[in-house]
Amino acid sequence: VQLQASGGGLVRAGGSLRLSCAASGSTFRINVIGWYRQAPGMQRELVAVISGGGSTNYADSVKGRFTISRDNAKNTVYLQMNSLKPEDTAVYYCSATTVGVHYWGQGTQVTVSS
Repeated sequence: VQLQASGGGLVRAGGSLRLSCAASGSTFRINVIGWYRQAPGMQRELVAVISGGGSTNYADSVKGRFTISRDNAKNTVYLQMNSLKPEDTAVYYCSATTVGVHYWGQGTQVTVSS
């Protein structure tokens, strides 16, 4: 499984961004796909993930502001980020999990200015 993320950038607080992650390869094996982030000096943390059945899980810090969705026909997952805050600044990583294997895409930088 290969993951290609895009959509990061610089935005002011209160603004919006949408991240995209296109999966290729053995995508039929993917159980859960989504996003993690890592801020400088911090551990990588879950942001939002979605299962093949559409169940979602969000970090408490983003609930009500971020929405994860997937287009199975395009093998693409999206993260719509609204009401962004400076503390959302991080490198965002697309992630996919199959049975026993965790795949990572390259990170995309999201910077929110105050």
